[in-house]
Amino acid sequence: MGGQSFGNSVSENTPSAIVLDTSVFTNPTVSAVFGDDTTAAVNAFVRLAVQVEDRAAFYMPPSVLNELHHFTDADRLPADLEFVINLRAPKRHEITVPGGFLYELIDDIRSRMDRGLRVAEKAVRDVQPRSVDRTIKWLRERYRDALRTGLLDSSEDLDVILLAIELDAAVASADQGLVGWAEKVGLRLMPPDRLRGLLDHLIAEKEQD
Repeated sequence: MGGQSFGNSVSENTPSAIVLDTSVFTNPTVSAVFGDDTTAAVNAFVRLAVQVEDRAAFYMPPSVLNELHHFTDADRLPADLEFVINLRAPKRHEITVPGGFLYELIDDIRSRMDRGLRVAEKAVRDVQPRSVDRTIKWLRERYRDALRTGLLDSSEDLDVILLAIELDAAVASADQGLVGWAEKVGLRLMPPDRLRGLLDHLIAEKEQD
């Protein structure tokens, strides 16, 4: 199943749910529309989101917020952060996911393990006594690309997907791996680079009412 764009799904009567991923605030390309650094981006987002809480409800799993804290200055975070962004863990033991999702995940992991092995084999064949450090650096970069790029590789990413399934919510993320797997289960997507525009639009509409 392909993912659907968030688009015009914002309801005038019921707040539309959007589950936020850490990358909305940590990816420089995306977060720049909110602030110069991660902490400033979170502050700006909260100031805007609180004005449209009757139109859009924002959620974040506690595991994702814990991850976000590693990138922010706690003393500069807004006091109403947890009020504006609803903290909610997915009901992991109650949510069902399609069997095809699990099969694709297993196949993807197996394929990546094979690619990682081929990268390691090439490094061993090409290594020279005087180029060990250079080879190790090359191996680490290629091995990371082979195994992690595009992979659903963290419990935080899985929490975002499970919570979005539970709430029938859109996913906002700049993590292409997470987005790809969200598409596989048919979740709606909120392109993070359009999130600021959506907030501004909703605020403008509210001021006209």
